[in-house]
Amino acid sequence: MPRPFRFGVTLFIPAPAAQWRAKCRRAEALGYDVILVPDHLDMPAPFPALVAAAEATERPRLGTFVLNAGFWNPALLAREVATTDALTGGRLELGLGTGYAQEEHDTAGLPFGSPRERVDHLRCTVAELDRLLGSEEQRPQPEQQRVPLMIGANGERMLRLTAEHADIAAFPGARPMGGTTRRLVPLTAEELDGRVARYRELAAARDDCAELNLVVQLVAVTDDPQVALKPLLDRQPQLTLDQALALPVVLVGTLEENVAQVRALRERYGFSYLAVLESSMEEFAAVMAELRDE
Repeated sequence: MPRPFRFGVTLFIPAPAAQWRAKCRRAEALGYDVILVPDHLDMPAPFPALVAAAEATERPRLGTFVLNAGFWNPALLAREVATTDALTGGRLELGLGTGYAQEEHDTAGLPFGSPRERVDHLRCTVAELDRLLGSEEQRPQPEQQRVPLMIGANGERMLRLTAEHADIAAFPGARPMGGTTRRLVPLTAEELDGRVARYRELAAARDDCAELNLVVQLVAVTDDPQVALKPLLDRQPQLTLDQALALPVVLVGTLEENVAQVRALRERYGFSYLAVLESSMEEFAAVMAELRDE
C-alpha cells in the first residue's frame, strides 16, 4: 500500500516578522503539512525562521531544506537542532546536504572542498549528530526522541549515505551546472528512474522504508502550458515543449492533469512527499486539495 501524501512548501523570500508569520499562517490554512526553509546566504537563517513559523502556526511540521553541512560545525549544529526542536514543540525535521554553490563558501570564508571531501564531512556530521542528540548528557535536549533526518541525495556516495541513515530520502530532481553556480539542470524522467532505483538497491536491507521526497520546481494550473513554460524554456533552450512537460519537477496543465501527474509520481517512483517553492504555494493548493487523504 502506498504511503499517504505529504506536502511541503519552501519559504525563502526574506520578510519582516509580521509578514513572515502571515505567510506561515497562510501555508497552514492552505493545508501544507510541512513548512521548509533552505540554507543560502541571501535567504532567511533557517533555525530562527522555523521558530517564528512555529509561533505562528499549530499543525505543520518544520524542516530545514536542506542545511549546507559545510556551513556547520557538528557540535554547534547539535545545539541548534536540539534548541529548535524544543522551541517548536517537537515539530522539527532536519534536512542535510553537502552544499553545491562554491561562491557562498567563498563569501563566508569557508573551504568548499572536493565532492569527496564534502560528502565525507556530511557523513561525519550525521554520525556526530546521531551520537550527540542520542545522548542523555546532551544539553539542551531535543523534544523528540529522534529528530527525523532527511538527506538530499543525487550521486552514488550520497545515495549510499541516505540509504544508511535517512528517514526521508530527498531527490532534488535537478543537478547543479558546475560548482560555482546555483543554476540547476532538471533531471529527465529516465535519469530520475535510475537514481531512485539505485537508492532502492542500496536500501534493500533496511527494515523500514524511508519516505521519498521530490522538489517540484514549477507549478501552473493552465490550459496554455507553452506560456507557463516559456521562462523555463528560455533558461533551458535544449528542451522542447514536450520534453519540458515530461520533466518530473514540472507540474503544468489543467487541474485534472496536474492531479494525475502527482499520483503518477507516487506510482512510478514512490514519491509521497512533494515540496513546492514559495512562488507556487497558492497555485499548488488546488492540486493538493484534490489529493488530500490519499
